[in-house]
Amino acid sequence: MSFTVTEIAKHLEGEVLGDGQTRLNAFAPVDRAKAGDLTFAENEEFFAKAEQSLASAVIVSGVNASNNGKVLIRVKNARVAFARALSLFFPEPALPPGSHPSATVAASASVHKTAYVGPNCVIGERVKLGAGVVLHGGVVVADDCEIGDGTVLFPNVTLYPRSQLGQRGRIHAGAVIGSDGFGYVLDGGLHRKIPQVGNVIIGDDVEIGANATIDRGALGPTVIGKGTKIDNLVQIAHNVQIGEHCIVISQAGVAGSTKLGNYVILAGQAGVAGHLKLGNKVTVGAQAGVMTDIPDGQMWLGSPAQPDKQTKRQMIAAQHLPQLLRRFKKVEKKLGLNPKSESE
Repeated sequence: MSFTVTEIAKHLEGEVLGDGQTRLNAFAPVDRAKAGDLTFAENEEFFAKAEQSLASAVIVSGVNASNNGKVLIRVKNARVAFARALSLFFPEPALPPGSHPSATVAASASVHKTAYVGPNCVIGERVKLGAGVVLHGGVVVADDCEIGDGTVLFPNVTLYPRSQLGQRGRIHAGAVIGSDGFGYVLDGGLHRKIPQVGNVIIGDDVEIGANATIDRGALGPTVIGKGTKIDNLVQIAHNVQIGEHCIVISQAGVAGSTKLGNYVILAGQAGVAGHLKLGNKVTVGAQAGVMTDIPDGQMWLGSPAQPDKQTKRQMIAAQHLPQLLRRFKKVEKKLGLNPKSESE
């Protein structure tokens, strides 16, 4: 697929410096770019490399750049423009509407005429698939689920009964939506299962990574707000409520009935205990263990997690412990103390 620089600049709402009729055939990183390629540079260091590359055009922002041998597309944010340009050169593959012969679709299901149902998919009773929905091979959509327009489910995704997915979502391979919450009560020495009769509600423009699991609520729903992005191998427990435009990174886990505000970030392997409340724009560092509520706008680190400044002071203090111990032993020796004999 080929575009002129002017066509790409119009798509990116950018300004052309140089020959706008230059044709571009591909997008490539600066170290692999060749003639006819477009690349991008978001700072002076990368722009210097882009100037030395074979790329025919460069997306730039925040640099003192002139079109010295390169055609430039000047934009407000090069990384945002990079993401938008990639969608031009690498569009989503178009799949024909209809159901594959090997798919099983219940008679009571409502499947939009533009939806695609791939090989070996199973569609349960009273399921509703919106316009442009794509179900890749092996997807299971259980009874009474609803999937909004333009949402894509990649291979072997499983939706348990009554799960609701919004529009333009992306659920990656192996993800499980609506599995039983982990709820038990001790009864006569045995762990009696508490039936999990809620469901999962996922908003518009949500992306869920491969092999992530989102449990349904015990009674009410587990909720994922619009625009939230969940990485691979994340566990979201029953009755959790995640706000809008949050980022939950790989191997993080959120225990039952915890509420996250909007624009929360949970870094990799972070864990959040149950029945807590994290405010808007909270950031939790990698491998942190959150045991208490966190107010709006704060960053917490460590395990157990604490405000970042407090945690950093403790980390710095810990680094000085060996030196302090050596000094302490010198003081003991000078005073003629024998800690071993005193402790005995």
